[in-house]
Amino acid sequence: MSAVAFEIHDMTVAYQRRPVLWDIDFTVPEGNLVGIVGPNGAGKSTLIKAALGLVPLASGKVEIHGKSYDEQRHLVGYVPQRESVDWDFPVTVRDVVLMGTYGRLGWFRRPGKAEKEIANRCLEQVGMAAFAKRQIRQLSGGQQQRVFLARALAQDAQLYFLDEPFAGVDAATEAAIFELLQTLRSGGKTVLVVHHDLQTVRDYFDYVVLLNMRLVACGPVDSTFTTENLQQTYGGRLTILDEAAEAMRQRDV
Repeated sequence: MSAVAFEIHDMTVAYQRRPVLWDIDFTVPEGNLVGIVGPNGAGKSTLIKAALGLVPLASGKVEIHGKSYDEQRHLVGYVPQRESVDWDFPVTVRDVVLMGTYGRLGWFRRPGKAEKEIANRCLEQVGMAAFAKRQIRQLSGGQQQRVFLARALAQDAQLYFLDEPFAGVDAATEAAIFELLQTLRSGGKTVLVVHHDLQTVRDYFDYVVLLNMRLVACGPVDSTFTTENLQQTYGGRLTILDEAAEAMRQRDV
């Protein structure tokens, strides 16, 4: 049986006293690609931010490999939504990726040759080595996303959180991101991804968390990503839900 990489116990999160997540409770075994799926406003991004201590919990706790985030922060990598990043900040691509090495350096050491080699290797992995000296604001959306993935790689984490990494990117970048996620899983890493495209869930993930302010279901994709659970998650029969259900039926024929 796989060890538990990530677990939430009785989590409730509220903004201005208004709950946005209620009594969330689930565990994720290590070495899996996990999709966090639900409608807009379901609390998917809030779940990640709460796990990382970026928003406070009204109740409950989060554990990473059996300990609190504060104790295990060095094991965690995070790729935020592109819309939440200040792309006008005057840094180069390599500078951004070097930030991923700061955790192992501590407060007083500056990145040296070894860290620069790590940054270059991570940029190679995401196909962005040729852009190392370019200002981050000069890149396309897909290129910016690849750079932030490289920064997460430079952290050499055990658990990764990615907030909609496929949103607004071209097909080539989406394929590159998926390949990278598979590489991380092959290395025993655990990756949780906020995801909105129901039609690719079965192709991309081993595990799925279905969320709509409350937890609807969590488990292996084959047994959890069902039409019944999707209807509970999305509150009715939506066009995208019908398309996903049809794709699932075709797969089983």
